[in-house]
Parts: sequence; structure tokens; C-alpha cells
Amino acid sequence: MKKFFLIIFSILSIDQILKIYIKTHFELGGGFSIFYFFRIFFVENPGMAYGVNFGFGYNGKILLSIFRFILVCFIFIFFCISIKKGASKYLTIPISLIFSGAMGNFLDSALYGLLFNTGTIYSQESKKWIPYLGISKINFDFFEKNHSIGYASLMEGCVVDMFYFPIMNTYFPHWIPFFGGKIFQFFKPVFNLSDVVIFIGVFSLFVFHRKIKNIKIL
Repeated sequence: MKKFFLIIFSILSIDQILKIYIKTHFELGGGFSIFYFFRIFFVENPGMAYGVNFGFGYNGKILLSIFRFILVCFIFIFFCISIKKGASKYLTIPISLIFSGAMGNFLDSALYGLLFNTGTIYSQESKKWIPYLGISKINFDFFEKNHSIGYASLMEGCVVDMFYFPIMNTYFPHWIPFFGGKIFQFFKPVFNLSDVVIFIGVFSLFVFHRKIKNIKIL
């Protein structure tokens, strides 16, 4: 049990340290190149993993935050039951990765609106997400009672993304059927460590599904 919680704690710690550092040291759209195909590129994401946004606006954002909370609770319960029933490590390790990633992005959604003084907010007038200027600062006193100086309320924060892999960025000539005259980018989404560990966890479950012992939840 302890080694699994060590995995979860380590991933959550690294994930949050990275996000807080990026948000308190770079403006939106800022960053730097590590390699020509790998950049640190700071964006804020009101949607799901890898920048997926279904365009449901503010209400969709709140529903997504609530869904994240329910999902985190479900995964945690399933994880604890799996360990108690002696489930295979091919199940418990991937589930611990998925839980870590889901929890990491949930913390952004739940607390970042309270924790930071500036952030991306939704405008009811324009029906759009409005970015901000400058570099955010942490409100170290955001736990004080009746003291609200964050950029949003509970569950209204945006997820911090920073990993960008523009491996290919090319233009298709007009003579190419269907794709002609368009710019092709791969890989376009910007993501974070939580997204990575969720992907690794889900992929591991798929790869090792034959080695996972069946367990009964109820």
C-alpha cells in the first residue's frame, strides 16, 4: 500500500511544482525551446486533457470540474478495493497512475482560481474564455475566511498545460487533394504531466489486460 501512495504522492508533487512554477514565471503563450520539436509553451485549458474543449462555456466548465471530482473518488475507491483484494500489479500500478493524473488536473480546476490572482476566465457577455496579461502570483492567504482575492471561485480554475511537441509543421500545396492549401501540425495539443501519466496508465491497462486478475468490486 505504501509504495502505491508513494507513487501517487511523487507524481502529484512533481506535477504541481511544474504547474505552479510555469504559472508564476511565464506569461500566457510564453516559454522556451528545449529541442526544435519540444517546447515549454504555457497555456491554460478550461477543458479536458490535451486541450480538448467541447465548447460548453462556463456551465460546461463547472460540470467538467464536478465530473473530475466524481471520477477521482471512483478511481480512489476502486484502487483501494483492488489492493485489498490482492489485485495484480498490472492493475494497481496503472490505476495509481490514472488516479495521480486525474487528481492533478482536478486540483487545478478546484483550487487554482482561489490560489492565483490572475487566470483565464469566462466572459458571459462575449461567451468566450478571456486570457490575462502578466505573470500570476500566488495568494498565500487564500485560506483566510471570507477573503477572496483569487481570479475565480472554487471549481472555476483552469488547468495549466506546458508540454508542446511541434514535430511537424508544414504547408500542403493547393494541388494536393482534400488537404491542399492547409497547414498541417503534428503534434498540436499542449499537455501536462497529469495528462502523460493518465495516458501511460490507460495504455498499460490495454497492453497488460490479459495479465490482470479479475476482481469483484461488490
